[in-house]
Amino acid sequence: MQTVIKSNTRLKGALLATLMLVFSFSTWADEWSLKDTGGVRYTLSGLHGKWVLVNFWAPWCPSCIQEMPKLISLQKQHKDLQVIGVAVMYKNRKEVLDMVRSMAIFYPVVMGNEDTASDFGGMVGLPTSFLYSPFGKLVSRYEGSLTENEVEQVMAQK
Repeated sequence: MQTVIKSNTRLKGALLATLMLVFSFSTWADEWSLKDTGGVRYTLSGLHGKWVLVNFWAPWCPSCIQEMPKLISLQKQHKDLQVIGVAVMYKNRKEVLDMVRSMAIFYPVVMGNEDTASDFGGMVGLPTSFLYSPFGKLVSRYEGSLTENEVEQVMAQK
């Protein structure tokens, strides 16, 4: 009788450990879905294995515009990084697309809104960026302009 109880306990422990492992790889706590201006959909789990930098910006925001060349440079220099720009608080789609063209932004840009921002925990101001590790964990939140060095330091530490 005692042998059966020990085996049953070990089986339950192994089953629990297996379920926890499967759950940790199949579920993303901060899962989101963004569709860019070209109709391509991006999800956090779909970008597994890459660093992901989601940057909220507005066409009228001087700090946002000043930050864009840094984001373009980061995207060019790091093949293991996916930058996604999320335009918010814009007048119309043309205003955003004109900014994308004038700044030569080649990373995906999403037409966002307040609901999009709330999916990420909201914003206090612009620009606001969220950096996710290759395993889908939010590792940094930047309120205001960020530098390439700030992002690269976090990427190097993880």
